[in-house]
Amino acid sequence: MAHKLVIVESPTKAGTIGGYLGDEYEVVSSVGHIRDIPEPRDMPAEVKKGPFGKYGVDVDNDFEAYYQVSPRAKKTVADIKRKLKDADELYLATDEDREGEAIAWHLLEVLKPKVPVKRLAFHEITREGIDRALASPREVDMEMVEAQETRRVLDRLYGWDMSDVMRRKVGQGSSAGRVQSVALRLVVDRERERMAFQVAEYWDLTARFAAVTGADAGVGFVARLAKVDGKRVATGKDFDDRGVMTNAKAHHVTAAEAGALASGLAHADFSVVDVTSKPYKKRPAAPFITSSLIQEASRKLGLGARQAMGVAQALYQQGFITYMRSDSPALSAEATKAARSQAIELFGSDAVPTSPRVYASGDSNAQEAHEAIRPAGDRFRTPESLRSQLRGDEFRMYEMIWKRTLASQMADAVGTTSTITVGATSSAGHAVEFSKSGTILTSPGFRALYIESTDKSRYEDEDGKQPSDGDARLPQVATGDAMEASDLEPLIHATNPPPRFTQGSMIKELEDRKLGRPSTYAATVDVIIDRGYVNVDKKVLVPTWLAFNIITLLEQHFPTLVDYGFTADMEAGLDRIAAGERSMRDWLHEFYFGGADAPQQGLRELLDNMGEINARAVNTFEIGNGITAHNGRYGPFVERVVDDEKQTASIPDELAPGDLTVAKAEELFANQGGDERVLGEHPTLGTTIVAKAGRFGPYVTEQLPEDAKGKPKTASLFKSMSLETVTLDDAVRLMSLPRVVGEDPESGEAITAQNGRYGPYLKKGTDSRTIESEEQLLSITLDEALAIYAQPKRGRGRTAAPPLKEFGADPVSGKPVVVKDGRFGPYVTDGEVNATIPKAENVEALTEERAFELIADKRAKGPAKKRSTARKPAAKKTAKKAAPKKKS
Repeated sequence: MAHKLVIVESPTKAGTIGGYLGDEYEVVSSVGHIRDIPEPRDMPAEVKKGPFGKYGVDVDNDFEAYYQVSPRAKKTVADIKRKLKDADELYLATDEDREGEAIAWHLLEVLKPKVPVKRLAFHEITREGIDRALASPREVDMEMVEAQETRRVLDRLYGWDMSDVMRRKVGQGSSAGRVQSVALRLVVDRERERMAFQVAEYWDLTARFAAVTGADAGVGFVARLAKVDGKRVATGKDFDDRGVMTNAKAHHVTAAEAGALASGLAHADFSVVDVTSKPYKKRPAAPFITSSLIQEASRKLGLGARQAMGVAQALYQQGFITYMRSDSPALSAEATKAARSQAIELFGSDAVPTSPRVYASGDSNAQEAHEAIRPAGDRFRTPESLRSQLRGDEFRMYEMIWKRTLASQMADAVGTTSTITVGATSSAGHAVEFSKSGTILTSPGFRALYIESTDKSRYEDEDGKQPSDGDARLPQVATGDAMEASDLEPLIHATNPPPRFTQGSMIKELEDRKLGRPSTYAATVDVIIDRGYVNVDKKVLVPTWLAFNIITLLEQHFPTLVDYGFTADMEAGLDRIAAGERSMRDWLHEFYFGGADAPQQGLRELLDNMGEINARAVNTFEIGNGITAHNGRYGPFVERVVDDEKQTASIPDELAPGDLTVAKAEELFANQGGDERVLGEHPTLGTTIVAKAGRFGPYVTEQLPEDAKGKPKTASLFKSMSLETVTLDDAVRLMSLPRVVGEDPESGEAITAQNGRYGPYLKKGTDSRTIESEEQLLSITLDEALAIYAQPKRGRGRTAAPPLKEFGADPVSGKPVVVKDGRFGPYVTDGEVNATIPKAENVEALTEERAFELIADKRAKGPAKKRSTARKPAAKKTAKKAAPKKKS
């Protein structure tokens, strides 16, 4: 019997596909990429000395890249080679985008198969999808491979050089990236807009109106003031970010005018000025593409970008949805038929239009995948039928994708929108009009199944919503009918600053500006969060002062590299390489070296001519009134000079840059050091003890005389204590720490109770044990301490906690993978390699595939190199010797 070897990149995907194929097929996983461009320190010595030594790329020889099988993949590659010896055919079935095409090419380069090779691309892992792929195999698309290889080389050149500049001028841990940096600039630019924003105040009126006569007499509604003397009443959209009204055709109602109108209309006669009705029709949203899926998962499911993609990937690899990286909203003929027939089954024959709906991408470069994200198969499984197989976020996401796909083929929502305008003349002679609109659906169409959510509009609170009055409908009235008015009330409004990005709206912005690709959106947002450049606060992205440092430096010295248009053009260049319209080498040469025909300076030229970077200048941000903000070694702070004396004050972590006003900075200066409370005199030391708020939290300290030598004794407050309630007795006990608990009767060593960086603990010689609470530092007895030391030591003295989540065996080590809660947060481990879970990812949403990927990435990096703290002895001066001759 013929033996056919199938290689996919995911263990989960391998298991799903293997279940559909016969005995003649063997499915194995490469566990992602098997090789990559290594960092120079991981290269063999002979390679490091050559042209690849700096970047892993020979920039002077057509940008040839040096690829190396990663350490974690060596065992995988060896296993695949062994199985390939018994195979008659090789099928490369990695994902259908550029990344998957590159993985297939790397496999060919490393395995060098001597049997026939076929490239398969599964858009969905179902029986139908696999049969279609097997029926139309192809060769590896080298143009797609070149596009991906170009991206990899480009990101290495950009990231290596620019990150080096960042580390030297901004600080260790700082970095830059081709798409990462422009994404960060978007967040910083939005924060700058908020910092420059000035609020504008405007007023209007609301009133309740009710029909006086007719069948609907007494039926009422609440309406808002729309016009005064024929001019539209100004709303938030009529003001710029400086608080200046920009629309001369609108009427700005002030507080005084609103009050005067309310008084002048108290006894006015109101009547219907106009009643209009117009047809209402709304089309369903297109099926999901990567960006819209992430946005909707953020709004409806509360998932971050990385979490959403992790859940979607798990659904794809288990065969429940089609490929989750797509920029095309088109549906195949089979999918369109499945959606229409299922909609008819659920809602009747009128639920779908007479002709199928056809969706197309507005992006001419949408070519990485050819179909939208939808339920897998030629007949969709309902969410209810999968309740036993899907749980939590996986079930909710599948249900959302299923509903969106069916709704995309359903009929329009139709109805009627009616608007009633009520007018009167005030006692001062001002003609006013109030209006209210309402929509009645005569046929809900797709809305019976699915309604797309939207991000909150900037002007929603200002003018986008009519006040709610609880009425189900508008009354039947005609022009000229009298209306009874009540509850006439002036309302104040204030303009809102530009809203901060959510992860979903950030990805929408990246997509609209054509920055990055579907496969990179989630990773781009994730990296600026994970590296501490951006914090997620109540689902919005708030930049740190470190982000301001990085972007200011790039704007001042490398403006091209954070130019939105330039970055989008680079992405378009990669698309042209994938389409075979550009040469990889020519394009990289233009980017790196520039030239007469290049639209911008090359990266090498930018680096050579960047000039001297003033680290202080790129770390100075004007707040106003001579106050500046800086990002210091111990955190951000504000600074000013008063009477030739420099004043500084720490900026609290919770205070966003956009919220730091001159008034707030003045408050920080006034409260620098926090409130100081005198607690009394220390009974033993005889010094005055005070409680203060410091940069690292509240503490107690003694006040020493000016001529005293040495530092004052201090102690941090316990977490259960506060500045307002701490007493002198508390302070005396705190300042007694570390406390000698007693002596070990066997070893004679002293046992002490101490408070450390990671919490309270006991210490006996070099043996430390964690204790449960800070209060135990003052109360734990010798017997209790000895009982703790009598227990076996587990993880710095803590009792081993059960895993937070369990997965299958790691493809490399063969050991079970679990999620644990560690000192620095949750992490995944197979017992050999520990990999921290990024802050932006939710443990509950973590998939097995993502867990294996984190471990593989950490294994590939190798152990962190420890820095030696020992001082090196001074080198001895010796007489110079002639250099030895090199041996051939």
